[in-house]
Amino acid sequence: MVSMRAAVAVSAGGVVARQADHAYEIVLVGRSTQSTWGLPKGTPDDGESREATALREVAEETGIEPRIVAPLGSIEYSFVARNTRFRKTVHFFLMEVVGGDLSLHDHEYDLVEWVPIDDAIARLSYENEAAVVRVARNALDSRHGQTGDVSKRTTST
Repeated sequence: MVSMRAAVAVSAGGVVARQADHAYEIVLVGRSTQSTWGLPKGTPDDGESREATALREVAEETGIEPRIVAPLGSIEYSFVARNTRFRKTVHFFLMEVVGGDLSLHDHEYDLVEWVPIDDAIARLSYENEAAVVRVARNALDSRHGQTGDVSKRTTST
């Protein structure tokens, strides 16, 4: 019997949202060969904060230049790789677009799409990420009114 090592891993990412026809869309990243869909996220560089990691990884994986709106919490899960059991925590942030374009995404994912938020929840490959999107949807509704219509924004000075 081979003994397995244990390790801890941390990542950060985002739920990038926009208004489309009075509803929300978010960006999903996917791999066509594995038929998987997820939220953009990744591992911090040395000394990088969670927020900086999330902004960088979302920009790299989606081509979008994001801005953090609010923290969404974190998820935890385990996986095995190279004879090591990892316990991973991923910190997520609600984000909005300030620039960029999906066509500018890196090579890590071959599919990067804007998806209506309810369709995204159904399409995501992992329930824990779908739960994060539900939290994001609730946060968007709280910010913009219960209709989900982001055209009802109020601004403060």
